[in-house]
Amino acid sequence: MEGLTIFSAIGVIVLAALAHATLQMNLGSLLLLYHESLGKHIKKRTKFLVSNYIFGVFFLVLTSLAATAYFVFLFFGANLSTICLVVLAVVLVALTLCIWLFYYRTGRSTELWLPKPVAKYIMKRAKQTDSNIEAFALGLLASFAEAPFFIVLMLITADSLLKLSMPLQITMLILYTVIALLPLVILRLAVRHGKTVVEIQKWRLNNKNFLKALSGTLFITLAIFLLAFRIIQK
Repeated sequence: MEGLTIFSAIGVIVLAALAHATLQMNLGSLLLLYHESLGKHIKKRTKFLVSNYIFGVFFLVLTSLAATAYFVFLFFGANLSTICLVVLAVVLVALTLCIWLFYYRTGRSTELWLPKPVAKYIMKRAKQTDSNIEAFALGLLASFAEAPFFIVLMLITADSLLKLSMPLQITMLILYTVIALLPLVILRLAVRHGKTVVEIQKWRLNNKNFLKALSGTLFITLAIFLLAFRIIQK
């Protein structure tokens, strides 16, 4: 039974990390940073800005997940109740519908659901980012903007993390963060190997429906996995 608990906990964490990775705010903001920086700076300077942006995202995801785990440990005794897990599963289903129906704005663009003032502010910050600190702050801002979608993922992941031994907790905490950042790393590698920002953005635009379907499917799969291995088994 203990082995099954570990398996289900790791499964939840990996699925939640993959779902987090499909959210597009961080990727879109990084593309915008690339576009603005390559037009103003030499490539070496852009690399530093991009590195600090990615580190900002890494820092926010890692610390947010660690803080959420501490919150669950402190207020729920390291174990969310069945009712809490059911509520979280329902929220995942609701978020799936939001992703399929509202996550992208209508039209031939990859514009997201964010309120216009927030989107304009992030765009403005990306255009004005000239220092490493500003790039780091932009990474924090872009990540935080999608909190309505990833906070439930972190609550579910935190509950699963606390089922594991301390060494495994640290390993899975880092693994979640790395998986969540994979699209940013892949984007950086693609640019380094000759892909242009325009080509990458065109790919995102042409595959918008696929990305939307993938994200929603991962959210609903996590809800089903949570129901099957964490709620029914309690």
